[in-house]
Order: sequence, then C-alpha cells, then structure tokens
Amino acid sequence: MSNARANHLTRRGIIAAGGALGLGAVLAACGDDDSTSGGSKSTESAAAKSGPWTFKDDRGTTVKLDKIPANIVAFTGVAAALYDYGVQVKGVFGPTRTADGKADVQAGDMDITKVEVIGNVWDEFNVEKYAALAPDVLISTTFDNAGTLWYVPEASKDKIAKLAPSVAVSVYDRQITAPLERMWELAESLGADMAAAADAKKRFETAATRLRAAAKAKPEIKVMAGSASDQLFYVSGTNLSIDLEYFKALGVNFVEPPESAKAEGGGWYESLSWENVDKYQADIIMMDDRSSTIQPADIAKPTWKQLPAVKAGQVISRSPEPILSYDKCVPLLENLADALEKAKKVA
Repeated sequence: MSNARANHLTRRGIIAAGGALGLGAVLAACGDDDSTSGGSKSTESAAAKSGPWTFKDDRGTTVKLDKIPANIVAFTGVAAALYDYGVQVKGVFGPTRTADGKADVQAGDMDITKVEVIGNVWDEFNVEKYAALAPDVLISTTFDNAGTLWYVPEASKDKIAKLAPSVAVSVYDRQITAPLERMWELAESLGADMAAAADAKKRFETAATRLRAAAKAKPEIKVMAGSASDQLFYVSGTNLSIDLEYFKALGVNFVEPPESAKAEGGGWYESLSWENVDKYQADIIMMDDRSSTIQPADIAKPTWKQLPAVKAGQVISRSPEPILSYDKCVPLLENLADALEKAKKVA
C-alpha cells in the first residue's frame, strides 16, 4: 500500500473528525432525468447562458469551459449542497442510498431517484457509468493539503481525470464558514439564484450569535464529539474538523484528546475501547450521524449507558461531513445552542 493510499484511508477513518471508523469499517463503509424541482430549472437556465465558465478551486486549479457545465457529477454531500441552491447534478458518488434503499443522511433533500449513482460506498466508482453521463465537470471536497478528491478511488483516479476536469472544495483545517462561502461562490457560478438563499445565510448568522451567547453563558459545560463502532468509541479533537473548529471559535468548551493519543487517527481522533469510554468527563455528547456509524439509540454497551451525559439525556447528533449549504448548517448551530442552553452540569 502506497503512502498516499495509506494516508487516504486514514482520512476515511478520520472524517469521523468526530468519530472515526476503524480500518475494517472504513473499507466496509467505504436516472439521468433532471428533477422537476426548482433545481432542474436553475440548471437549465444556467446551461442556456452563453459565454465561458471559469472557476478557481481550493487547489489553485482553474477550470475553464466554453459554457456553464450542465452535466455535473459530484460527491453526494456536494450534490446535496448544490441542490439546496437550485443546481441539479446528473450523477453522484459517495453515501447516497442506505441498505433499505432510502436516501442517506448525506444526500440531504435530493431526490436520489433523479440522479445516477455511480458509487455508493468507499472505493466504488463506476467509470463506465461516469463516462456515459458525458460529464462536463466533477466536483468533490478534499480533506488534505494535496487536494485529494474525496471518494474518488486511488486506483481509477487517472482514468476519471481524463474524462472531465475536476473542482475541489477544501474542508481541511479551516472553520466551516470558509467552505460554506466557497460552495456559495461555486453555486453562483453555476447559475444559481443566490437571492433565494439569502435568508438561509441570515439564519446561519443568527444561529451563530445564539450559539456564542449560549457558550458564554455556560463555559463550565464540557462537550465531547464522539462516534461509535462495534468495537471502539472514537473521541474527536477540534483540530482539523470544520464544524468543531468553528464551534470552538464561538466559545464552546470541548473535550480535547492529547495529540499523542490522536496519532493513530492522523491527528483527528482518539480510539477508546468500550471499557474505557468514560475516560473523559463530558456534560454533552455529540454523536456522529452518518449511516456508517452506530447511532446512540442502538448502542447497547453498559459502559455507554452509565455515562453521565447519556443518563441525563444530554446526547445530540453531529454531522462530521456537513452538507455545505447555509440551510443545512443552520440546524447544526441551533441544535448545539439548544443543548447548551438546557444542559446541566453532570460530569
């Protein structure tokens, strides 16, 4: 296994940046018709515009096309964000459908029957289906300084790159406001009507003010970001996670595993056995909401049930890979603010 591949797998575990999955879980977790919603109308309108399209991404790469791209293929979370801004993609890759055929949490409000799913788990990307879509551009996030495209397999990345240019939005080592602004700029460049999204942006700013006030009012409340697998519990530090870095900047008091403990998680998280899940004292626990992790209601471990925050009912959800639209990020702020406002010191 190359170093690049090893690092990429580490990031797959990390993105738990609020909870990672062990290597085994990493590998395991890991129609062309337009929607009739406002999203497709916006895309058709954008495609109808004349003139070239240019966008400089977070790798410093500038993509230039003769016209605004109409055939967009994107990582599921990116596609969900663009959908919120009225831009409909043709194909997606990444967690899109759950085992029972429903939309994955990372698909947001998208109608997943209206997109071609060319990969639903880690290391799955059907190059033939991708080529058949005649893609104008591929868009994903990147979790490192190298600009590695999230969920684009290492083994087929060169073939994929030959079929269409790519755009990367960085979610590495920055606060969530930065990628939110970049996604806004990207959607606007693709022809979205941003005036319709202005209200969501204002609501985000209002929610941020509320969270700052809640954190200031209860500085003694300790918050822990966690993620669960069958064998291990993962505690994330705030460094490198776009949501946690922002919450911390707003004054939220987080449990911070020491750097030495986070070494195996690439600096993102610490792995704990369920016997040691009480290593850190927390008044509120934020749990990874992704479908690849075990959700709080399904955790049967006795040690989990004995945690003060669990006994007090002070457990809320967290989205380690948030959908980068203001509309989807407002609840992330409001839920944490609400939890802080109601929280009792229990740890």
